Amino acid sequence: MSRKSFRRLDGILLLDKPVGISSNAALQRARKIFRAEKAGHTGSLDPLASGLLPLCFGEATKIAGLLLESDKAYEADIVLGISTDTDDAEGQVLLERPLPPIDVEILGMALQPFIGRIQQRAPIYSALKQGGEPLYRRARRGETIEAPIREVEIHSIDILEHAGARLRLRIVCGSGTYIRSLARDLGDSLGCGAHIAGLRRLWVAPFRAPRMHTLETLETLRETNQGDGLHGCLLPLEAGLKCFPAIVLSPSDSVRFRQGQRLRGSWGTRALSVVMNDSGRALGLGEVREGGLLSPRRLFNESPDADGQ
Repeated sequence: MSRKSFRRLDGILLLDKPVGISSNAALQRARKIFRAEKAGHTGSLDPLASGLLPLCFGEATKIAGLLLESDKAYEADIVLGISTDTDDAEGQVLLERPLPPIDVEILGMALQPFIGRIQQRAPIYSALKQGGEPLYRRARRGETIEAPIREVEIHSIDILEHAGARLRLRIVCGSGTYIRSLARDLGDSLGCGAHIAGLRRLWVAPFRAPRMHTLETLETLRETNQGDGLHGCLLPLEAGLKCFPAIVLSPSDSVRFRQGQRLRGSWGTRALSVVMNDSGRALGLGEVREGGLLSPRRLFNESPDADGQ
């Protein structure tokens, strides 16, 4: 597809990423389907993982970083008794150990220390960079790696199923949490090791009950020239800002805000807020300081009319 065939397109796609491809590969396939000039995802999923991958097109890429920092929920299938070098089923087996006696009560006690704000060591096979290079590249070269330890927050862990060496958990967590690391550390605490066998992302705030679309469905809509149906899969940029307080401006103030001017009003002191016109369109992000002074932090360009798919 030539560069000339791409076009300006704004919106958010809630993609159901399949197992077996990287998040970037899924992004590029979706971008070609929609012929979008500009696109980005909001936090990668491993090839082994499936589920919600919000994709941002056009002006929506300006809020991708905010979605990256959002809470997320996962369903994880864990195998106890086997440790791998990647902490998932795609890695090489490092050690196999017999299972100690484990029941739901023991599991619950073992999981409790992982709930809340915790220190977590990232997997050595991860996209985190040291010296400007992803850790996984150094790991593949056989280098000795000291993966960084970071503070993350896990809000809840529910045991969905447990049978022998198989364990299924539902995890709600903050940004930056590695579920592979959680599985690894849980296995170590039980004395038997563990790894992720399957992982599905259920939601990303504010999309807590997402209607996801598969690449196959999107490609079918494109191939059958169902442009309206394809465009109907996109959410407006505003859908990704529902977690932020809103400030609604008059038409005259909307013009001034779009021009980057600061405005004074009776909004009270506020942290980052979405600034909207009286038609419900997001104009940008702003911050209100003491004295009710609203300062633009990021402006959104007006979207062109949809031009068919």
